[in-house]
Amino acid sequence: MEKILVMDHIISQCIELQQKPEPFTPGEPLFWADPHISSQMLEVHLNPDVEAASRRPETIDLSVRWLIEMLRLKPGASLLDLGCGPGLYASRFAQAGFKVTGVDYSRRSLEYASRYAKEINLEIDYRYQNYLALKDENQYDAAFLIYGDFCPLSPKQRSTLLRNIKRALKPNGKFALDVTTRECRKQHGNKNHWYAAESGFWKPGPHLVLEEGFDYPEQSIWLDQYTVIEADGKVSIYHNWFQDYTPETITQELEQGGFSVESLWGDLTGQPYTLDREWIGLITRKQ
Repeated sequence: MEKILVMDHIISQCIELQQKPEPFTPGEPLFWADPHISSQMLEVHLNPDVEAASRRPETIDLSVRWLIEMLRLKPGASLLDLGCGPGLYASRFAQAGFKVTGVDYSRRSLEYASRYAKEINLEIDYRYQNYLALKDENQYDAAFLIYGDFCPLSPKQRSTLLRNIKRALKPNGKFALDVTTRECRKQHGNKNHWYAAESGFWKPGPHLVLEEGFDYPEQSIWLDQYTVIEADGKVSIYHNWFQDYTPETITQELEQGGFSVESLWGDLTGQPYTLDREWIGLITRKQ
């Protein structure tokens, strides 16, 4: 009888979760700090054949070289890598002769990044911190927020982050970022299926995963929702929100946040922007 009641409760929860949540409703609060998920994320970051948590090494190489040229960075310049993960960009910038600070909210990724920097004799200041709480002032020549990290944030969080970055930059400091367009959503489609696993990305033990996508076309918002049910009946809900942009909407938001857009691209390797691009890359300057 107890098992039946538990199943009834789980089914009721799943039915309820099929209802479209309000934009940017949070999911599990320990998403990136979860010990198991963070270990899985690090593996994905470091897998050169998977372009999920990070881009492929050859793309990162191109991007770093292009950003150095586009931002006219001089050796010794101070750079801020926000959401640095395991240091894939930060280490390349440091090897090119720049003073780099990397900020991330995953201890596991930062441990890897620090260990790797030590192994190859790089001095990088890695900091465990939520960049929404960044307090640095007038410290950096340039800041980076790469691979769509701006898009999962709510409007209030994005406003806070832009204010933090503007404060952290020196006068006329540069800020480079990339964001997704609605074309990205068209390419990747709607998640709407389930699978069972003995062990997987979300949990180390047996679990069932229900994936569902919710579209908010009027606001150019998308949600990938993952409902994870463990063998003991525990239910966890993970939300991946995406705010998509057009050149006009991202330019307006950045200008409201105190940044002038100097150039707009199809990505952060210098590809030209066209209407069918999945990404927009932006080079901006602190107003």
